[in-house]
Formats: sequence, C-alpha cells, structure tokens
Amino acid sequence: MTKKSHQITRRNVLKYTAGAGLFIVSSSVIGRGAEPPSDRLDIGIIGAGGRGGHNVKQFGKQNIIALCDVDQNQAADSFKRYEKQPKYTDFRRMLDKHQELDAVVVSTPDHTHAVVAMNAIKRGLHVYVEKPLAHTIHEVRALRKAAQENKVITQLGNQGHSYDDMRQIREWIDDGAIGQVTEVQAWYRQPYGNGQPLPDSRPPVPETLDWQQWLGPVAERPYHSEYLPGKWRSWSAFGTGVLGDWVCHILDPSVWALELEAPVSIQAKNGNNDYSPERFPVQSEITYEFAARGDKPPVKVTWTYGKELNLPQLKNVELDDWNQKAGALIIGDKGCILHGSHGGGGAKLLPESLRKEYKDPPQKYPRVEGGHHEEWLRACKSGEQAGSNFEYGGPLSELALLGVIATIYDEEKLKWDREKCVFTNHKKANQHLEIEYRPGWKL
Repeated sequence: MTKKSHQITRRNVLKYTAGAGLFIVSSSVIGRGAEPPSDRLDIGIIGAGGRGGHNVKQFGKQNIIALCDVDQNQAADSFKRYEKQPKYTDFRRMLDKHQELDAVVVSTPDHTHAVVAMNAIKRGLHVYVEKPLAHTIHEVRALRKAAQENKVITQLGNQGHSYDDMRQIREWIDDGAIGQVTEVQAWYRQPYGNGQPLPDSRPPVPETLDWQQWLGPVAERPYHSEYLPGKWRSWSAFGTGVLGDWVCHILDPSVWALELEAPVSIQAKNGNNDYSPERFPVQSEITYEFAARGDKPPVKVTWTYGKELNLPQLKNVELDDWNQKAGALIIGDKGCILHGSHGGGGAKLLPESLRKEYKDPPQKYPRVEGGHHEEWLRACKSGEQAGSNFEYGGPLSELALLGVIATIYDEEKLKWDREKCVFTNHKKANQHLEIEYRPGWKL
C-alpha cells in the first residue's frame, strides 16, 4: 500500500466512524499494523502562539504533524517545542502538503476562524475552533452547514462547557432548586481597548510577521503594532471585543441549563459614546429577550461590561476575585445560582439559607472525563459528537455577535428572526451579518 493510499484510507475510516457513529478497529482496513483509530490522531496546528500555545500543550499527546502561524515571534515557544515538525505561514499550503491529517486546531484571531475552519472541513478534517466560532453570523451559519454536510467532528473552545459545575447547575435548575427562572445577570467588568482611534504612525512590518496572511479576508490596511499580538480583540475589523471573548464562557451555563434558543430582541445601552467606530464601546449593557420554551417562561438576560456591579442579590455576598471580575447570576423565584467566568469557580446557591437547606439531586448529566480537549479527541475517534459541537457552539457564538451589532445601534431595540437570519425592524443592522472578503479569499 502506498503512503498516499494509506493516508486516504485512514481519513476515510475516521470520517466513516464520525458519520455512522461506529468504532472500526480493523488493522487490515487501517493499514497501521495493530493500531486502531483509537490511538493518536494526526493533528495540524493553525495558530500556535497565545491561546494557540495553550492548545498545543493540551493536544501534545497526539501526533502533531505540522504547525502554522503568521507570527514567528508569537509562536516561538510552540515552534521550539516541535522543532522537527514542518512550519508554515499559509494554512492552505500546510493543508495541501499534509493530506495525512485527521484534524486541525484553529486558534487564530476571530476574523480568520471561518476561512481556516472551512478550508479544513471541506477536506473532511475534524476541527477544534477557539471561541467565538466566527467573526460574523453568516460565517457561523456557513460553518455549521459545512460541518453537517461533511460529517466531521467539531468542538468550540469554550472549555467551561465540560466542567462539572456546568452539569451541577443544570441539575439544580432541572430539580427546581431556584424555582422558575426569568432573569440572568452576567458581567465582565473590564473593557477591551481604550476607545481611541488608530495612531497616525505607520511603522514597518516586522520581518517575523506575514502581514498579508494575518489580515486574511478583511480589507487591506497598513500594519500597526496596536493590532497585535492580542490587541486585535479590541478592533472591530479583527475581534469581537468583550462579548466575543466572554459570552461563550459566561452565558454558556444559562443557555444550556435553561435551553435558551435565539433571542427575539437585543438592545444595548452604551455608557460611553465617545469612541472610534473601529473600536467597541468601553462600557455597555446589552439586554437579550428570550421567548418562552414549552413550560419554561420568557427570560431576560442582561450582559454588562465596563461598569460596576449593583445587584441586590449580591449585597451581602462575598465575591472571590474572579466573580468580582466576571460571572453570572441566574435568578429564580425561589433563589439564585452564582457562578464564575467559565461556568465554574464553585457554583453556589443563594441565599445562604437555601444553600443550607437544599439537598443536591442525584447526578443526571454524565461528567466529562479529562476535560474539553480530551472530549473532542474521544469524539473524533468514536464518531459521537462533542458536547460543544458547532450545533451548540454556533448559536452560542451568535449571541455574542448579535450583542456586538446591538452596540453599534445604541438604545435601539433590534428584533431578530433566527430562522430567516434577519433583523426584522432594522434593515441597516443587517449589513453587519456578513462582510465582503477581499480578492483571493473565500469561504
């Protein structure tokens, strides 16, 4: 058997198990001696610095075949860790070259998530993508559709979805511990960026950076150190601000436990309107309204960032460092649930009297062994989808993106039709559902 035919056979075996939910272990089919597909995956890393560096370590027990990053300095630690593996700046070239890959891990800035993940999905590769899933709602919908059609295993990088606390919160709510829930208050107190426009200076592009690849599909603009590394989150052309970075973590428990679908309306009230249109408001309060779901009542979710907390339910509650910075309060008619930034941080029942009197119900939802990354790896090998696959992680990401759009239209209530993917009362807002890619880039 030639090397090429072996690679294609292994890919087809993994893809078949993913589509059929089967676990094939025949060594004669795989062509790898006695090793079944339950052994290590052949993984490509796209985005190896920053958050990508963390993901590289998490997947370190697999076969890391090749790494791609446009910024050699940012990826230096990962490149050194895998000094013998090929390195690339263009992910398309890497994917063309390494057809033996089973899966890829995408940890690039938000504005390139979709083009990278789509390229991999169309090749039949399983994908792990950092949150939010994409930069626009159009991209989210396209990725979900492609993942279904190509029968690949997916996972959004909102690691809190695999925490034990996530399951305990839902068990409490299912058991009626806090009664009927009609309100959620969520917060992240620190703003992203300072609201100031880009400086006038035009520094040279560092030799270690492929600026054109970093820009990816967005409109051409000169390089500036105010964009990267990491700073891109506060620029609307590249990032999605506080909302994109934290909604998929902080609202995850509420969305999952309350079975929230798409909101029917979104409204932002920005606390500081003096900001560059290229940036995000330095403070805002976004209200999502969700309709009733079966016997569950309507829910109002309020997301606050850049502002002080002033919730009566927390008046006599001592918050730890994380809860002071980020968290959520799920409010029922019998009590509340307080949790931290990733759905964890020791979720607790409030008030104290409820916590003392209430007896936890039996475990209803299986706990995830090994964490979020391991869950995806097992899913790739077994064919059963991971917990935060694109069918769940996509709509969760859309919440963040809808909030971003709402901040553009301060104090205007946007009515949302999930099925038609359109704002029904605000034609102008619909222009933000997708962007036009520059020449040479496509989904």
